[in-house]
Amino acid sequence: MDIKLTAQRDDEWFDVVNDRDEVTGQATRKEVHAQKLWHRAVHAIAFGGDGRVFLQKRSMLKDSSPGKWDASCSGHLNSGEDYDAAVVRELEEEIGLVVRPESGLTPLFKIEACAETGWEFVWVYRLRSDGPFVLHPAEIERGEWFTIEAVTSGMAERPREFTRPFRLIWARMMAGPS
Repeated sequence: MDIKLTAQRDDEWFDVVNDRDEVTGQATRKEVHAQKLWHRAVHAIAFGGDGRVFLQKRSMLKDSSPGKWDASCSGHLNSGEDYDAAVVRELEEEIGLVVRPESGLTPLFKIEACAETGWEFVWVYRLRSDGPFVLHPAEIERGEWFTIEAVTSGMAERPREFTRPFRLIWARMMAGPS
């Protein structure tokens, strides 16, 4: 049996937003990305009990940043969805982790839409989890645990191995509270 894996569908509907992150309409994934419309996304970063961070290496099937290291989980908000619901959904879809927002999933900060985020307003979340994770094969090539120092030095030495949004997120996390 031949199963075709797809990492995303061009016909998914996203909310299009203005510079205040207010919904102004809807468009498909393909339209949003082709026209560089502002839209919404979430990133979740899982820290294990030993302080290491779990990162995913994006599948080569992804339409942006294939094969690059990224947050533990990342994804777009569906049309009509809020950030908290999206991160819970994405954690389950991408890494098989079932969580509730009140179960230690902490919103850290929001990044304004910009070229580095692909014109996405991004809410970044932190969670404590040792897994186990079940990685979605169309979304994620593999995942690994890294020390904070290894991620920081890896970004300094080989920045192109990491997604642009994650480089921005990591720099902000390492800078501490603003």
